[in-house]
Amino acid sequence: MLKIAFDPIYHHPLPDGHRFPMAKYSLLPEQLIYEGTCTEANFFSPGLLSEQQILRTHKEAYWQKLKSLALSKSEERRTGFPLSAQLVERERRINQGSIEAALFALEHKVALNIAGGTHHAFSDHGEGFCLLNDIAIASHYLLDTNRVSQILVVDLDVHQGNGTAEIMRKESSVFTFSMHGANNYPLHKERSDLDIALPDGIQDSAYHKVLDRNLKQLVDQLEPDFIFFQSGVDVLATDKLGRLGLSMEGAKVRDKMVFQVAKDYQIPIMACMGGGYSEKLVDIIEAHANTYRLAQDLFF
Repeated sequence: MLKIAFDPIYHHPLPDGHRFPMAKYSLLPEQLIYEGTCTEANFFSPGLLSEQQILRTHKEAYWQKLKSLALSKSEERRTGFPLSAQLVERERRINQGSIEAALFALEHKVALNIAGGTHHAFSDHGEGFCLLNDIAIASHYLLDTNRVSQILVVDLDVHQGNGTAEIMRKESSVFTFSMHGANNYPLHKERSDLDIALPDGIQDSAYHKVLDRNLKQLVDQLEPDFIFFQSGVDVLATDKLGRLGLSMEGAKVRDKMVFQVAKDYQIPIMACMGGGYSEKLVDIIEAHANTYRLAQDLFF
């Protein structure tokens, strides 16, 4: 059965009346259930990430600031969120959701997290709507518990996975592959194990050729026994914060390529949502829903 991490706290309003950037966290499960792709049985509510697991990946001084709500104003602005206890709990549940989804993927070959993809969180600070790095935290968990020996991170968000690259810089058991817009945030790029910076406006065919060539080559070379897939839909031409030119169908084909490689090579895969900021909310939901439809259709 397809298992998907989701918790109502993912989309709760903040105490001061702010809302998290996207209503998609609640609308996407509703859409998937409404259309019959999923039932309520597909969704699970994750627990709370332990402090021990946080400190395996993030600096203690940074975690203490988060826990005590003591970020400076500039540090808070860098995250993009007004800091609150509820926000910190949300991040802990999102990150735990990626760990638990990864465990389900080991059992069922695929699993997803409605949230996650917090790839801009560094070991010692947060930025870009990311406080704790779920891909790094879940990778450390799988490695430390001897469930896997080689992980491939496939980050196809329009923005480089800079935080993941920084955290995993010296971790030979995690290979970070980021394929992103050359002229998108962040202005200063970190160094992933493989970075492919794409030109503005790249369209479906050219994008797919680059991905196909590099993904299969990496899998052949690395022989990973787990894949984390950052499936951001901010690659769409309609995205307000992206600069690429993929169509809705092009983004769907992208996801199918990644899932198909995982299936063909029998590599468990966990996908997290990542970004998506198209003008029309319906486009965001449709693009994300395609990821879940593909996982259901290809693996079950």
